Amino acid sequence: TGSLVAGSADEAVELARTVGYPVVLKILSPDVVHKSDSGGVMLHLDDAEAVRAAYGKIIAAYRFRHIVGVSVQPMAAPGLEVIVGVTRDPNFGPVLMFGLGGIFVEVLKDVTFRVLPVTARDVEAMIGEIKGYPILAGRRGRKIDLPALRDLLLRVSDLVTACPEIAAIDLNPVFLYERGQIVVDARL
Repeated sequence: TGSLVAGSADEAVELARTVGYPVVLKILSPDVVHKSDSGGVMLHLDDAEAVRAAYGKIIAAYRFRHIVGVSVQPMAAPGLEVIVGVTRDPNFGPVLMFGLGGIFVEVLKDVTFRVLPVTARDVEAMIGEIKGYPILAGRRGRKIDLPALRDLLLRVSDLVTACPEIAAIDLNPVFLYERGQIVVDARL
């Protein structure tokens, strides 16, 4: 499930019908980094009227910014949030970051880092060394697809290693499920 880009409220409604309700609308603008904090993300839109209203609010909130369009995406089922990112350190080169997302990264700063490229062993160590590892390992009958998480971290490493022109990646949030994962928002 990907996203489609609307250039008008009518187009947003048509795209929402195409992807199926409920949907999410997100501002697409090179000027906007934190979409959620500034009214650029509208969740749980269940019908055409809600999509039209959300589109109007987003466009009004960013009327003085460069707007590429508004993405229309299917609403992802909630999962365990994690964050995956890459930055380029002037001394070490590309560095992979991983941690639990949401409040865990905001308040606890529960993240770990590795210089790229990483191996399967490095990824395993990263996952195991965050304070929130017991949540990933499974608690109260809730299990997470750890192989899918390992694969995602390795694929991000491979991508950045193969494409040195990539300065940074921010996958936040990534929802982890019992089976698989989905990148809910990405910035490259």
